[in-house]
Amino acid sequence: MLETLITSKTRLRLLIKFFINISNQGYLNGLATEFNESTNSIRKELNNLSSVGYLKKKQINNKVIYSANKEHPLFSVLQKVVRTHLGIEDIIDRVLNQLGDVYKIFLVGDYAKGIDSGIIEIILVGKNVDKKYLKTLKNKIEIIIKRKVKFTIKDIIPTKDFILLS
Repeated sequence: MLETLITSKTRLRLLIKFFINISNQGYLNGLATEFNESTNSIRKELNNLSSVGYLKKKQINNKVIYSANKEHPLFSVLQKVVRTHLGIEDIIDRVLNQLGDVYKIFLVGDYAKGIDSGIIEIILVGKNVDKKYLKTLKNKIEIIIKRKVKFTIKDIIPTKDFILLS
């Protein structure tokens, strides 16, 4: 969906990195290594996103650290667009409406870190969750969002590297 609107794959990956989780940060060489791309392509897109105010940058020692600018008027819109692009909004809607006693939904793993790895890991906190229906739902969601989804059902809230989705 978003690939037709944003033709730069590097820009799309940066938007995912910074807008899936507002605590994600990065610097030029680290992002180039993470994305396995040249520093020139990363620099160009970081400059573009910073110049329009989507990203903030701050100097720490000899590194410029980038992060999402949550004060930007379009921050919440961009975050929702990124989550919709990844299929996370669809997952939330389907899980909450059709699975039973789900109290919390957490995004964990690579996507919580802003890495578009192709496997979305979701922790469902609840009781009496219909596991058979969850498997059917998982298959339907994977077809719709064109990514693998891994659901884990727990009774407790994760302790690190997570995003509360609902």
